[in-house]
Amino acid sequence: MRLSTKSRYAVTSLLDMVMNSDKGPVSLAEISKRQGISLSYLEQLFAKMRRNNLVVSTRGPGGGYSLSTTPDEVSVSDIIFAVDEKVEVTNKDALAGSAAYEPCLTEQLWEELSEQISNYLTNISLADMIKDPSEASAVVKH
Repeated sequence: MRLSTKSRYAVTSLLDMVMNSDKGPVSLAEISKRQGISLSYLEQLFAKMRRNNLVVSTRGPGGGYSLSTTPDEVSVSDIIFAVDEKVEVTNKDALAGSAAYEPCLTEQLWEELSEQISNYLTNISLADMIKDPSEASAVVKH
């Protein structure tokens, strides 16, 4: 299973922001340059994360973004859900409730796997990723 580009970029950019925030708010231009992510794409992601109270923005000279809380209080799943993504493993050709829907024989397996993945990502914080780089590579690997 792979996370979408949107989810990976959101996690990567927040991790970059936290790791470079020792001198105050971090500009999206700096993140864009370091990570090779389009500035306009970052603006969209950070607007969503700001609306979901993960980050706060500071205007003016020396402005940029910072976490609204501490890195140990922000989980990978918080970031993914903030950018309107779901971590879900499915094997369905038709959506539940539609006329063509028939329960898949392995539906329970996919639902349980989705729950396990969600639990795993809920238990990894930005602070964990900074302490253990293997956690970061497991989540944001391209």
